[in-house]
Amino acid sequence: MASGKIIIAIDGYSSTGKSSFAKLVAKGLGYIYADSGALYRAVTYFAYTNGFIDDAGNIDKENLAKVLPRIEITFRTNKKGDSVTCLNGSNVEKYIRTSTVSAHVSPIAEIPFVRDFVNVMLRRMGQDKGLVMDGRDIGTAVFPNAELKIFMTASAKVRAERRLKELLAKGEKATLQSVLENLNQRDYIDSHRQKDPLTKAKDAIELDNSCMTFEEEIEWLNNILVPNFNLKVEYSKEA
Repeated sequence: MASGKIIIAIDGYSSTGKSSFAKLVAKGLGYIYADSGALYRAVTYFAYTNGFIDDAGNIDKENLAKVLPRIEITFRTNKKGDSVTCLNGSNVEKYIRTSTVSAHVSPIAEIPFVRDFVNVMLRRMGQDKGLVMDGRDIGTAVFPNAELKIFMTASAKVRAERRLKELLAKGEKATLQSVLENLNQRDYIDSHRQKDPLTKAKDAIELDNSCMTFEEEIEWLNNILVPNFNLKVEYSKEA
């Protein structure tokens, strides 16, 4: 039985609940949570708002590459205790979660120099372990030696319904069909990009949460953590 702090790498498709699950796990273990997707979204937001993505979706990679090393992306904790993403010192959390950013994030994230930029920041976060990180290549490219790797999946329909609910709650206009098309497009781009495509690591454990509650997901994880790492996620609905 292993002991001590570990790195938990969580990969998977869009809208499988990776971030929500990772946050619960990190909080229940007293670990640091790092949202790799937020970094890619922040780069996308920066590129879009600064004219590096035109109305047709074309990306000015040459000039983006020149300025990218000069931007700073950090995580801060707000008054509620939640992690928020900051771009050059400003809280951009609500802006990076819009459907506009979602529509452009996969093309940005497949650019090799963008992935290298983000991966450097992610690896720094994991130097002391005690980290839960979710994304699309955490267990394959960022932390290939992570002690525990999880690959999350769910049916496309369930994922689209979850995403639509989030968007409508934010007051955005969307339909189930438009969200499903966006998810399918992102899945294809993420799985077929040249550098570090979305794929299940050979030693990752698959979690299909199509019909699972958070309580069931945590119970599933504890059945792995307790016997193998002497760790247990403490969880309650009030947490």
